[in-house]
Amino acid sequence: MRLSLIAKLSLAISLILLATMGLFAYINVEQLEKLLFEEAVTDADKLSETIIRTTHYHMLENNLKRAYQIIDEVGTQRGIIERIRMVNKFGLVTHSTDSKEIGLYLDKKAEACSMCHSGPSPLVHATTMNRSRVFISRDGKEVLGLAKAIYNEERCFTAPCHFHPKEAKVLGVLDVIVSLDPMHQKVYAYRNEIIVLTFLQIGLIALCLTFLTQRLVNRPVRALVQHAHLIGGGDLDATVTVKNRDELGDLAEAFNGMTANLKKARVELEDWGKNLEQKVEERTQEIKKIQSQLVHSEKLASLGELVAGIAHEINNPLTGILVFASLLSSDSKLDPALKGDLDLIVKETQRCARIVKGLLDFSRESMPQKKPSSLNAIMDATLTLICNQACFHDINVIKEYSPDIPEMNVDPNQIEQVFINLLLNACHAIDGPGEIRIRTGLDRERNEAYAAITDNGCGIPEENLSKIFDPFFSTKENKGTGLGLSVSYGIMEGHGGRIEVQSTVGIGTTFTCWLPLTHEGALEAAAVAAGTAAPPPKPA
Repeated sequence: MRLSLIAKLSLAISLILLATMGLFAYINVEQLEKLLFEEAVTDADKLSETIIRTTHYHMLENNLKRAYQIIDEVGTQRGIIERIRMVNKFGLVTHSTDSKEIGLYLDKKAEACSMCHSGPSPLVHATTMNRSRVFISRDGKEVLGLAKAIYNEERCFTAPCHFHPKEAKVLGVLDVIVSLDPMHQKVYAYRNEIIVLTFLQIGLIALCLTFLTQRLVNRPVRALVQHAHLIGGGDLDATVTVKNRDELGDLAEAFNGMTANLKKARVELEDWGKNLEQKVEERTQEIKKIQSQLVHSEKLASLGELVAGIAHEINNPLTGILVFASLLSSDSKLDPALKGDLDLIVKETQRCARIVKGLLDFSRESMPQKKPSSLNAIMDATLTLICNQACFHDINVIKEYSPDIPEMNVDPNQIEQVFINLLLNACHAIDGPGEIRIRTGLDRERNEAYAAITDNGCGIPEENLSKIFDPFFSTKENKGTGLGLSVSYGIMEGHGGRIEVQSTVGIGTTFTCWLPLTHEGALEAAAVAAGTAAPPPKPA
């Protein structure tokens, strides 16, 4: 059987209250019964004292008839007093409201005598509780008996009517037996009242708990359940009204936050589904680009092996031609008509030697000698080396260095060679006065540093952009070997970096060299305040 939360709480709390209040009621009734019993004992003792004092004068006058009449009159209170009897010191019942007992002797073991005669000698003085007893009467009622000693006072042993020895301490005992029915009736009535009040209190508390639970717990929980059903049905615009500033209110806010996150996730999934084709196309282009780079690298490796063999084969003959042509050209006996031809031979041989050297540099797979170096310092050293050349005289070089770049683990000589090739290409692309802008900085998202060289020269046609890193490809007629960018491309790959190019014809070209940061360099860069580095370069 399924019980609601309210029913469970009400039942549990009602049982706890019933057990607690039942225990309290039991203790209360027991204490009341104890107090009423003590009161009954006190009343019986007072009644005995009253009877003794009332009959004392008649006893002194030896008017036993009147004394016994008083006892009989007191004993007529039926329902309260069961029996009154007077017993002398020898155990003889001298008078009793029950006439059948008059003249009988009581044994010391009788219930009225055993309290004081339990020891070797009878007690002369005893407490009220020690003189009281509870027993069942002949008609089956629970009664209280109290024995009170009649002491031998001075007026008793000096009275002229009769004589008691002065040495006698106790003349007799007045035994009063009262009914405990009034006490039991009070206890039963109080117990019944306690039971009724207990159940009334439990019922009232249960009603209050039901009302409070319904208002403070059940309603918010039902609202949350309804909200959960709406979410399960796909309604992510549903919200729970937060009324309580407690744990259930926090739960409602958490539900609303969860719904908002689910809605956001669903919108993202829908957008992803809409843009999936576009993203697939982008990823496909990236894969093609990576494949193209791999093919290009394999092509360069194969070509490097080829050109290395060719360069070695033709280097020695070229050296001989250059030496003998130079010697002949400097000979004073040479026919002047032949000197121009020999100078041309020397010039073209030197050109061939430069091409062979470029081939050897291109094919040589030298491992970079890396050490901690500053990218800005390498760029400054490169500028110092080449800025005195004639092609830089009409060019304004603008430096925009980022101070946040940490030292990087690179081969400074090889990186300098890359910068020389790129700066010379930029210089040759400018016809007349122009500008070269050099920028360095960090891309913290990709954990890389960059150096961008931008010129405002003629630009590179779009159809040539995919060829500029191929060996021997050059747009400068008779001004280069076409190996500078290929060599630079290989150096950057050897450092785990790359070269990117953006160019617009008639506007200019930007070459960007990307180098990865070391772990220590990344930590150092992250410690620098954000925003001080120049942003990554945009296409020209």
